[in-house]
Amino acid sequence: MNQVLLLVPILLPILGGAGMMLIPEPDRKARPLLIEGIVILNSIILCAIILTGYGRDEGYLLFSVASSLEVIFRVDGMGIVFSGLVAFLWPLATLYALEYMEHDDNQNNFFAFYTMTYGVTVAIAFSGNLVTMYLFYEVLTLVTFPLVLHYRTRESRKASQTYLFYSIGGAACAFISMVFVLNHGSTSDFILGGVLTQGVNAGEINLTLAMFILGFFGFGVKAAVFPLHKWLPAASVAPTPVTALLHAVAVVKSGAFAILRLTYYSYGADFLRGTWAQYLMAFFVMFTIVYGSTMGVKEIHFKKRLAYSTISNLSYILLGAVMMCPLGLVAALTHLVFHAIMKICAFFCAGAVMHKADRHYVYELDLLGHRMPVVFACFTVAGLSLTGIPLFAGFISKWNIVQAALSNGGKLSYIAVAVLLYSAAMTGIYTMTVVVRAFWPKKDVAAVVLEGQKDFASVKDPTWKMLLPLVVFVVLIFYFGIHPDGVVSIFRMVAEGVL
Repeated sequence: MNQVLLLVPILLPILGGAGMMLIPEPDRKARPLLIEGIVILNSIILCAIILTGYGRDEGYLLFSVASSLEVIFRVDGMGIVFSGLVAFLWPLATLYALEYMEHDDNQNNFFAFYTMTYGVTVAIAFSGNLVTMYLFYEVLTLVTFPLVLHYRTRESRKASQTYLFYSIGGAACAFISMVFVLNHGSTSDFILGGVLTQGVNAGEINLTLAMFILGFFGFGVKAAVFPLHKWLPAASVAPTPVTALLHAVAVVKSGAFAILRLTYYSYGADFLRGTWAQYLMAFFVMFTIVYGSTMGVKEIHFKKRLAYSTISNLSYILLGAVMMCPLGLVAALTHLVFHAIMKICAFFCAGAVMHKADRHYVYELDLLGHRMPVVFACFTVAGLSLTGIPLFAGFISKWNIVQAALSNGGKLSYIAVAVLLYSAAMTGIYTMTVVVRAFWPKKDVAAVVLEGQKDFASVKDPTWKMLLPLVVFVVLIFYFGIHPDGVVSIFRMVAEGVL
């Protein structure tokens, strides 16, 4: 296996990030160029690999402990979707972070781990088998833990401990499920359709299903499946560029990505369809959707409200997966990509408000839309898209989930549609209440704001470094809402095994 260039987009940000911790504090003008340069170069390399089909056939074997314990990187359809998403979002997120963190006293460590996380996430996307994915899935915990801990406050320490404890527990469950696949599967490689159906005896069916559920909850920690979700709202104490990546791209999407791999490429959707494991998974996924959207309405902290929204929307992805059919995988991939764009936009809007106006709670947002019009216009678009309004990307992904559910028929399908409708209503409430407060608060409240807050007049939109990513995300939300066929056709090719 000579596809050694697959290591470049993994090692470049990891070594670049590690180097930041070893060298003295760089010049404040040179540091942004160095950080953004590494990230952009890595994204260019990733795009070149994706577009040329490099690493599709052979892959690259990094090392082997035994015949079934190989760390191997390979590019397939799922890896293309996830790595392509990461390659696009990371440079924009880094640009945003450069302004957000410009006055922080510990920027070197922050951007070191922030950049290393890029490489580890690519390693997960390029993992050629379950062993490799599990290995880097746990490395992801190690490189993101310092980011949650960054501010070193009491809340940060507690949040980072919660994140670590939940992740370790999930790792143990996922490990047991992985070992079962290694012992009973024909290979640990990712093969669409699964690798277990030939290796499971009739008397081991229930044991196999139990091992799948163990893996589902193990990887489900990072996907914030109830009751393993508590680390996610707690992690909102981290800097906004971190929470945006934790809640929209790297960590939570790695959790959803891992469950899709486990379901469709290791255990097999045909094997799981119609079993008690499918219905148990469906119950927890749908309960998580209802719980997350309901808590989003109740939560008054701006970033935590979006965190509960993430909990709900991650299980939208898993609801597509639980349909155990090609349409379900298409729906899951659609929401995995579109939700990342919508949610990182919403989180960046919340971070801009905290950074420029020092407002953290929803009840503090009155009239801010008039002082920060670009930020709140972008948040409005992201909120409407998350709700599932037509002409926005969120409508397309939710419509695909509904189609996947109805294609299966039966009570599960109708319950799933009812859950989606309820969640859409709750999403509209917890996003649009922010918009209404920002632009059209009650007259008596507006008067109090204008008279009682001397610093209100100084509040304004941030600079182009924070606004450019927001505008790009809004353009994509509109574009995919109107012209989704191109990207959705890629997801269909993945689900059919063509890509």
